[in-house]
Amino acid sequence: MTSRTTNLLAATAAVAGIAAATATHSAERISDNQTVRNVVLVHGAFADGSGWRGVYTELTARGYRVSIVQNPLTSLADDVAATKRILDRQDGPAVLVGHSWGGTVITEAGTHSNVTGLVYVSALSPDAGETTAQQYEGYQTPPEFVIETTADGFGFVSPDRFKIGFANDTTDADAAFMRDSQVPINMSAFATKLEHAAWRSKPSWAVIATDDKAFDQRMLQVMAKRIGATITEVAASHAVFMTQPKVVADVIDEAARKGSVETR
Repeated sequence: MTSRTTNLLAATAAVAGIAAATATHSAERISDNQTVRNVVLVHGAFADGSGWRGVYTELTARGYRVSIVQNPLTSLADDVAATKRILDRQDGPAVLVGHSWGGTVITEAGTHSNVTGLVYVSALSPDAGETTAQQYEGYQTPPEFVIETTADGFGFVSPDRFKIGFANDTTDADAAFMRDSQVPINMSAFATKLEHAAWRSKPSWAVIATDDKAFDQRMLQVMAKRIGATITEVAASHAVFMTQPKVVADVIDEAARKGSVETR
């Protein structure tokens, strides 16, 4: 396991927005002989695939074929099935990427034969036989992150706490849109035991948002180290997949390039 820190402590939401808009001008295109040219992006709870737009733009500008899973968030099995459905459509090897709850999904789905590597973006990574809920044991979720559960068992991030808890480095307008369009998750999914842990057989990378209020920072570090991930830290909120697209894309690019060397 290796670790590195990306020093973006002085970055603001405005700077992040400019970076997202201009990053494609400096992106290095992948070579014609690179074997891993596909990327599959898996969103987490309370969000949908549209949050990956900046990462998608970054990667497609570099020559990658990018697919985005739309998780129903109704159960782990349903989300894994949705992810495998997209993996089945890839025309070659792929890097599988998950944000938050999406990390649990890629851990289970990542044993797919098309997957060469896994990228966890402030994401969960249970082992086979473990539940997602078990990953939280012994840690304290920051008070800014509050989940409200409906009578039928689905969870929403509290509207009053959404920006500070989920997307504090976005604009007020973007945070409001994310808040009002959030997709609830069936909370029972967190109690489902995994049958597989793809990180045991596939190389892994982890992007850790150091201002993430959805997780205890110690929890993110311990999970990433346990799976032997190459770690990149960046000053960002839980919405790092949206606010720091170049950082996330760079890590995915590294995973694809390394996978290409190993599959030749």
